Amino acid sequence: MSPTSAYAGAVDEEEWTRQRREAAAVHADRLRRRQEAEHERAARLLHAFAAVARDRLPAERLRVRGYGGGTTARSDVTGWYLRTDRSAGMSTAGEFYVLTAPLGLRDRLRGVALRPTPPPMVLGAGGKDGESVDLPVALERLLPGWQYAAPGFPSASGRP
Repeated sequence: MSPTSAYAGAVDEEEWTRQRREAAAVHADRLRRRQEAEHERAARLLHAFAAVARDRLPAERLRVRGYGGGTTARSDVTGWYLRTDRSAGMSTAGEFYVLTAPLGLRDRLRGVALRPTPPPMVLGAGGKDGESVDLPVALERLLPGWQYAAPGFPSASGRP
């Protein structure tokens, strides 16, 4: 093998590496945009649901469960649980919350200040079979027929 062909192989390898890096960046950008669109769709659903549910469904102070499952703490959020295991909930303002966290003694005594997180269209996605539920289904379980009372929101599909 001549020195020039060895150099050509190195250039080809550098070009291949550059192309792979660009392809990975494009893929990551597409994934980010798809996730943002999903979060926006879910947020529209939650806000539409909250507008209807505030007048029709009693809200309660949400509780946060420790990772071990044995302990709980009150939160500063009033709303509704979206999952039967109470691991996700929403506020009366339509914000989404994950309701599991590491809890210390101080948290159990004083409570937990929650921060909203971007809502998913599928609650528990990636979990065991039967543990995930589509957000529209979870909302329908809480307040059957709610979407018919939501102004400008003809269906629970997430598409206005």
